[in-house]
Amino acid sequence: MLVLVASVAVGAKQIPLDRVWHGFFHYTGNETDVVVRDVRVPRTLLGLLVGAALGLAGTVMQALTRNPLADPGLFGINAGAAAAVVSGISFLGVSSLTGYVWLAFLGAAAVSVVVYALGGSRGATPVRLALAGTAVTAALNGYVFSVQLLDTAALDRMRFWTVGSLASANSTVVTQVAPFIVAGVLLALTLARPLNALALGDDQARALGTRLTATRVLALAAVTLLCGAATAACGPVIFVGLMVPHVVRVFTGPDMRWILPYAAVLAPVLLLGSDIAGRVVVRPSELQVGIVTALLGGPLFIHLVRRRRMARL
Repeated sequence: MLVLVASVAVGAKQIPLDRVWHGFFHYTGNETDVVVRDVRVPRTLLGLLVGAALGLAGTVMQALTRNPLADPGLFGINAGAAAAVVSGISFLGVSSLTGYVWLAFLGAAAVSVVVYALGGSRGATPVRLALAGTAVTAALNGYVFSVQLLDTAALDRMRFWTVGSLASANSTVVTQVAPFIVAGVLLALTLARPLNALALGDDQARALGTRLTATRVLALAAVTLLCGAATAACGPVIFVGLMVPHVVRVFTGPDMRWILPYAAVLAPVLLLGSDIAGRVVVRPSELQVGIVTALLGGPLFIHLVRRRRMARL
């Protein structure tokens, strides 16, 4: 709750709490009310949605691949979103944030299907999925860099999006991505028991009655919905999906029935806290949240890796 209030009250313009309350519940249209309700409230809501999406996506991917360093970019989702956006800018003339959202989501979904097919479809294994995702990511990143070098307009428009930022949030973007993220959250939470079984290995999971192919398909669908929508809305934000599951395991242990809901709560706190820090440290300007999460996430993740008590997958 404290982070939510701070996200609405803190920024380039400091707003007292009584004015925040007035702008939220007694909107009159003055400058302060507009900043509170039309700018900071959508930004805070988007931060909540994107944070929960990235935290759950990272948790599901680490469980699915049994790789403690897996993050939402491992399956090429971020690269697919970036490739779709840069293609739309260069070849279709797309220039609106709404257009970026839909292009990025479609690109992320398409790449997820390709990675699953290359990984062996029904015969997919964690290693094959990771290798397929790495290969597709490398190819798409090469494509994105090539288009940007040949089209300076695409480079200029992509620069802000690829850093990762909540600054362009508005009610339209929140409305567009919310259904996908909510669906992804619900799907991820229902996979807790099958993912627990997968952690024991394929043979043990099969012996416990887990349908491996169905679990992997549903997990990949959940990651696509979560990470695709989050990346579409604010660009690729790194370290949140990688770091939060490790932090959660320190006090929950390896049980996915606890890890998933805790990650869905802790990740928005981290993302909004980073966004608030980015607004304060270089006021009246601001640092994009993707930069702040990278600066905070690197040292903290190193600390977690070095801790002997860190829970293992």
